Amino acid sequence: MLPIKLYRHALSGHSHRVEVFLSLLGLESQILDVDLMSGAHKQADFLNKNIFGQVPVIEDGENTLSDSNAILVYLASKYDKDRTWLPENLAQGAQVQRFLSVAASKVAYGPALARLGTVFGATIDTDNVISASHALLAQLNAHLAGREWLVTDLPTIADVANYTYIAHAPEGNVSLEEYANVKAWVARFENLPHFVPMQSTAVGLNT
Repeated sequence: MLPIKLYRHALSGHSHRVEVFLSLLGLESQILDVDLMSGAHKQADFLNKNIFGQVPVIEDGENTLSDSNAILVYLASKYDKDRTWLPENLAQGAQVQRFLSVAASKVAYGPALARLGTVFGATIDTDNVISASHALLAQLNAHLAGREWLVTDLPTIADVANYTYIAHAPEGNVSLEEYANVKAWVARFENLPHFVPMQSTAVGLNT
């Protein structure tokens, strides 16, 4: 089987979702960096892979797929024969989808957006974004009370989708110190076999 090609940017949390999941699944991959700073993602050859000009993109044989959460669903459906990462149980599967939506909304417009301001210099409403981030972290901290993972007794792609930007929230000046359950969940995720970290940056609370 040919390695799965992953087009990514090293500081993209969306890219890291896919990179870490490929590793957790034990799949061979070829990492191809896309130079966002030079606009490589807006060039015709990349737009042929993703019309929206965003990373990540994977090429798995004849299949070219974009959108990090969609890719997680694809990889779990195709390569996780035990169906623990995306449970077949309808209620559990719906809960996984719920947290994929959280990753695409509350996380994207909270910790991810806060980090976008410090790492990439984007103009954001800092106070409101940080406030929204803490509201989310408080909700997740309550949800994780007495449980190890977001949905089932095992990690799922719900955990994969939400991990990176929450773990790197301090780069966006969003502290995790008040949220013991969230910090424990981050540590558990990082202790999974074959976990690979995303590159950290010395910005925000990390300076």
